[in-house]
Amino acid sequence: MDFHLFDYAEPGNYSHLNWPCNSSDCIPIDMVQCPAMPNKSVLLYTLSFVYIFIFVIGMIANSVVVWVNIQAKTTGYDTHCYILNLAIADLWVVITIPVWVVSIVQHDQWPMGELTCKITHLIFSINLFGSIFFLTCMSVDRYLSITYFSSTSSCRKKMVRRIVCVLVWLLAFCMSLPDTYYLKTITYASNETYCRPFYPEHSIKEWLIGMELVSVILGFVVPFSIIAVFYFLLARAISASGDQEKHSSRKMVFSYVVVFLVCWLPYHVVLLLDIASVLHYVPFSCQLEDALFTALHVTQCLSLVHCCVNPVLYSFINRNYRYELMKAFIFKYSAKTGLTKLIDASRVSETEYSALEQNTK
Repeated sequence: MDFHLFDYAEPGNYSHLNWPCNSSDCIPIDMVQCPAMPNKSVLLYTLSFVYIFIFVIGMIANSVVVWVNIQAKTTGYDTHCYILNLAIADLWVVITIPVWVVSIVQHDQWPMGELTCKITHLIFSINLFGSIFFLTCMSVDRYLSITYFSSTSSCRKKMVRRIVCVLVWLLAFCMSLPDTYYLKTITYASNETYCRPFYPEHSIKEWLIGMELVSVILGFVVPFSIIAVFYFLLARAISASGDQEKHSSRKMVFSYVVVFLVCWLPYHVVLLLDIASVLHYVPFSCQLEDALFTALHVTQCLSLVHCCVNPVLYSFINRNYRYELMKAFIFKYSAKTGLTKLIDASRVSETEYSALEQNTK
């Protein structure tokens, strides 16, 4: 996913750019020297502290989810495979944040070389797409599991989920590769170096529009549509079950949709406005450029909050997961209390998990 946070130029200051294009197909650039954006340093430094917070919380939360899922024989989840891969994807996303922070505090300059630019972007993009796709797969899987495949053997469902996970990673890699390939570090006369995509000279407009639309459609519109539809169907199926105990889970289903929408809709709306500005569908002005610069940075920061929220929504809230967490952090390493032997002697099955959960309600 092409995050403008990491390749956005100084708002309106295009007079120093040596744009590599002589074709009539090129997008015209406004040769306007806008005044320095007020409070730009305050914005970037504030966002840097927020990113550091996201990095710390995301690292801890997703590391715990990955570790507990690997340690546990079972977590009581039907979607265990997706949750593990989701946590891995979110973990790799937040691992790249310190590199981006180094760029942000230098006003989006890139002092770390072209290879680091490409590798960091590729890791970030693959795992960001992967995270979104695994959330989408979970919504479909949860609905189908309780409606059409409830009698399917667990071994067969596990095999299908593993195949889907492999396909998701391959799709995320393929979607991330083109933009990463065209990334270059460009040093201007002012000795400022930036990491930006430079598309083929004869089709800059097509590449620019194409990559942005891919980001919006496959990174938000399609995943959100699938998530919203299947969680709506899931909530309706739960309501139709007549089980009063399950009705409370409709709130959780609703929260899945709302959190995804809140994290990702603002960024993609601003991204569409930015595309319209570049293509001159919106009249150019220095005020507009400043507003887009601020909005893109703030909404991108908001979108990465999902790396901290996902572990809570999809893992920590679940009783079965909390039981495994207790086993891993308390029981397993508390030999002096005798609880280790107790846990080793009670290898509970998924059926026993269900019984345990019923008893704790």
